[in-house]
Amino acid sequence: MDFYGHIIDGQEVPSLDGATMDDIDPFTREPWASVACGGKADADRAIAAARKSFDEGPWKSMGFEKRQAILHRLADLMDEHSDELAMADTRDMGKPITQAHHDVARSSWNFRFFADHARMTPAEALPMDSGHHAYTRFEPAGVFVAISPWNFPLMLGTWKIAPALAWGNTVVWKPAEDTPVSATIVGRLALEAGMPPGVLNVVHGYGPNSAGSALTESADVDRITFTGESGTGKIIAGVAARNLVPVSLELGGKGANIVFDDAEMDNAVHWAVQAIFRNAGQICLSGSRLYLQSGIYDRFLDKFKAAAEAMVAGDPKQPGTEFPLALASEEHFLKVKSYLDGLELDGGKILTGGVGEGWSVKPTIIVDAPRTSRVCREEIFGPVCSVIKFDTEQEAVFEANNTRYGLNAMVFTENLSRAHRVAGQLKAGSVWVNCFFIRDLRAPFGGVGESGVGREGGNFSREFCTEPKAVIMQIDPA
Repeated sequence: MDFYGHIIDGQEVPSLDGATMDDIDPFTREPWASVACGGKADADRAIAAARKSFDEGPWKSMGFEKRQAILHRLADLMDEHSDELAMADTRDMGKPITQAHHDVARSSWNFRFFADHARMTPAEALPMDSGHHAYTRFEPAGVFVAISPWNFPLMLGTWKIAPALAWGNTVVWKPAEDTPVSATIVGRLALEAGMPPGVLNVVHGYGPNSAGSALTESADVDRITFTGESGTGKIIAGVAARNLVPVSLELGGKGANIVFDDAEMDNAVHWAVQAIFRNAGQICLSGSRLYLQSGIYDRFLDKFKAAAEAMVAGDPKQPGTEFPLALASEEHFLKVKSYLDGLELDGGKILTGGVGEGWSVKPTIIVDAPRTSRVCREEIFGPVCSVIKFDTEQEAVFEANNTRYGLNAMVFTENLSRAHRVAGQLKAGSVWVNCFFIRDLRAPFGGVGESGVGREGGNFSREFCTEPKAVIMQIDPA
């Protein structure tokens, strides 16, 4: 098996104690790579490298134009290595290869966008009446710890590290232990692109009592950005508070997908399928609660069921596969399976789908589940959709907001006034109208409630990645 090490201070290195971990392909359920397994010592070594590089190295002082050129070169190299990066994520977590290629394109675009955004975003000039002049500077914050999840290993990792690097920070990136390989590849390519040693460090390992906890507990860290489960986010926020380290947390979701009876049905069905069955539902933005107005309930459900059953399931490495025949890991499969095993106690019935072979769960649609059931309240993070009937707009908004999460929602209607009205009333960080998963990297991204703290994207990333400084000058001695 190929070996993938840490990237620390400009070199690919094994763990200090020599520890490794097998990287499991969930489709074959066999190891396909060997990866360095880091602990506290490796995390400390990476933080020290990032600290020294930030304090003494050229990255923060070289200016936006030179950083922009290096980040664009890195994006070029990622595009050249698209097949390698896509296959790494497919073998790591079972993502269909066509979707993995889309993720690579989005990931290289993350570097291009934030490199350009950092260079072109203006600061503020604040003329004063008192013979003084004020302006703002946006200076890099320091050492970033970026912890990315396993469901979009490359895309969400680059979403975190690209703005931090573009604004002149140094980074220690810890990918999820189940999906480590694409991070090492990016670390290698960053060095090839000319990134100075210690600017981008990659540390592999587990979370509690391991590399993850060491990174978040360090007093030498200036920012922590994390995407993952809400409970873990609370722990990280508590640890970071002891060192007064600002955090950006993008956490869980239980997205509501509201379809009104005036919606363009075929379009709504298409996006409903994508919203819950893309990546086998392993998306924090999944539309796992599907609310259908009573006038279209039966017709929509028939079309939705037929579309779910028509998805091409198979080996994720095959270009024609739409739906993978494996969830990302055995642990995650057992978690998703537990919701279906307990459905009889909770109430509700499976209209189509259920547990498949190996670590697979088929595209699953549940009807008649009580609003208080686990499948309607908890984040399953799998291809399981609960369908709920509603009558009025007010009822739909109330039901959609009746959750501890608030990451995203969808609204399907051809009534323009209703679209604006409902979008304004939904408690969610993002609302898609008549579509899903469309992003503008200038727009804020994040959630409310247990879906997170803070926003990323565009100027919101600038605020988190920098220390804004006010400079006030006297220009009239009188």
